Parts: sequence; structure tokens; C-alpha cells
Amino acid sequence: MAGHYCGAMSTPLLGLRTVIYHVARIDEAKAWWTEFLGYPPYFDQPFYVGFNVAGYELGMVPASDDAGGSIAWWGVDDVEVSMAQAVAVGASVHAPVEDVGEGILTGAVRTPQGNLVGFIHNPHFPRLD
Repeated sequence: MAGHYCGAMSTPLLGLRTVIYHVARIDEAKAWWTEFLGYPPYFDQPFYVGFNVAGYELGMVPASDDAGGSIAWWGVDDVEVSMAQAVAVGASVHAPVEDVGEGILTGAVRTPQGNLVGFIHNPHFPRLD
């Protein structure tokens, strides 16, 4: 229903921040993206490779296989509050709130429909609102 508001809680999303691809061979994926984009990653570690694509994060993490999975990470002011609000309306915790370094907090939920939704607070990402 367009315009339907059914609760007292709301979680303001601050815009898309990051997409993370799960890859079995992170070095091969990094090489492909470097060639495709025409420049190397700004962050390059065995546990995470990150490219700045027009001000957005394109990241890769090692996985047991190339499952084709990805998570879109939505910017929020408070990851813990956003996680709690999502769980309160039926989501389940997929990845608990974690400090991934440099003041960046992440957490992810699985919606009742089975989709993964990530929340991220990155103090280094400029606010667009």
C-alpha cells in the first residue's frame, strides 16, 4: 500500500554505501576488477579487498566458493539500533554488529523473505543528506 505507515519505529537509511561480493579466489577477483575498472583497490588485504567506485565501496571477501552472493550495505547512524529494529519486525541476525576497523561498524540481518540486508556506519563516508 503506497503511503501506508503502520508503526512507531522507523529506521532512516542514509543511502547505499557498499556492496560486497563473496569470492573463492580473491586474488583472481581483484585482478579482474582492477582490469575492468582500470585502477587498483585502495584497500588490499587477504581478508578484504576494497575499491572506491565513484565514492561507493565495492568490496570482496574470501568465501568457500563463488556462490554469487552479495550484500548491499545501507548507511545508518546507529548499526545496533537499526539491527534491533529490523529484528523487532521479523528479521534474524545474520552477522552481529562488528567493529571492522577505523571506527566502521557493520551488522547484517536476514529478512523474513530470506534476503540479506547490511547496515554500516562509516564515519569516513560523506553524508549525502
